[in-house]
Amino acid sequence: MRQKLTIDRGNSAVKAAAWHDNHIIATDIFHSDYAEEIAAFARRHGIGGRFDSAIYSSVGDRAGDIVETIESLSGRMIELSSHTPMPLTLDYRSPSTLGCDRIAAAVGARVVAPDRWLLVVDCGTAVTYDLVSPDGRFVGGNIAPGIFMRLEALNRFTARLPLVDTDGDIPLRGYDTETALRSGAVMGVVAEIEYYHRHLPSPDAATVITGGQAALVADKVSFDTVVEPNLVSIGLNRIIDYNENI
Repeated sequence: MRQKLTIDRGNSAVKAAAWHDNHIIATDIFHSDYAEEIAAFARRHGIGGRFDSAIYSSVGDRAGDIVETIESLSGRMIELSSHTPMPLTLDYRSPSTLGCDRIAAAVGARVVAPDRWLLVVDCGTAVTYDLVSPDGRFVGGNIAPGIFMRLEALNRFTARLPLVDTDGDIPLRGYDTETALRSGAVMGVVAEIEYYHRHLPSPDAATVITGGQAALVADKVSFDTVVEPNLVSIGLNRIIDYNENI
């Protein structure tokens, strides 16, 4: 049984997952003191505080302290980039600018819904909509503001609109300013998912949704979706396995 550690550093937090082969045994999310929190997570869930393999993915600049910590916790560490060997072909004009989270989510989507056209939706700080082919090509995709970003922008760039959160009623049509703002942000993302779904190349295509706001939008679309909160971690684990078999 192989012990593996996947680290996904997003825009606002770091998500760690400990694996036994292809099974997640523990996850945690950190919002500060990332290197120390990762080391503590390893002490709790690694064998003797260590893992056979680890992978680090980041949407931002390289964090040397995190990389050094992960290297010290594992026998082999991969720092994900567009040059990392992976079971995905990047048909993207500028692969070096493609976010590692989008790469890992696309790989993860092929694990949970293999051999199909895939719309991969990540509802986080930003919302990404990516298309993956049945033969494993990352065809391309779009980036839009996330739900919280939309709500914050409406408050910041207007004179009188309040800042509201996502907790509360989300009617199709708002009946006061609060519900108008909340529904406009949430249902706007729902409408985008519906639009990209209509333009999928195959009726057998699957839509896979992940991210912190996945549950908020998934039950509002008019078709079945696959909701996988650990999609990026699943993709990172698959990339570890791919590199150990080449």
